[in-house]
Amino acid sequence: MTDPTPSELGRAIQDVTEKLQLLVREEIALAQAEMQQKLARLIRGVVAGSLAAVFAIFGLVYLLHAASWGIWDLTGATDNYWLGFLVTALVLFLFGAIGAALALRFVRKATPPTPAMAIEEAQLIRETVSGAHPPQPPAAVEGRS
Repeated sequence: MTDPTPSELGRAIQDVTEKLQLLVREEIALAQAEMQQKLARLIRGVVAGSLAAVFAIFGLVYLLHAASWGIWDLTGATDNYWLGFLVTALVLFLFGAIGAALALRFVRKATPPTPAMAIEEAQLIRETVSGAHPPQPPAAVEGRS
């Protein structure tokens, strides 16, 4: 068996390089086609979900309207039909206030969005590496299980 000549070796390397480039281009094209297909499905899902939300909102309006008339009917007042709507509105405002209070509570617990434990750990690691202080776990880390 003879050693390949430099020109044959160069052609083989060039052939492998071309096939590798073709393979990479085909993989990129496949990934693009797959992403386009998934994006189209995602868009169809968002549109269907939005349509469902619109119907649900209209259904909720009619349900609340029926509840208002039902409350009016239960009161027995013949001329004060607005009483049912007032009770329904007050209940909705109560639910809105409860939701707003919960949202405010969750936002306050989440702000500021800094990873305090990670920062403490990073400072501990920096001090340990620099040899400034002996390694001591932060107070917040000691208490966790």
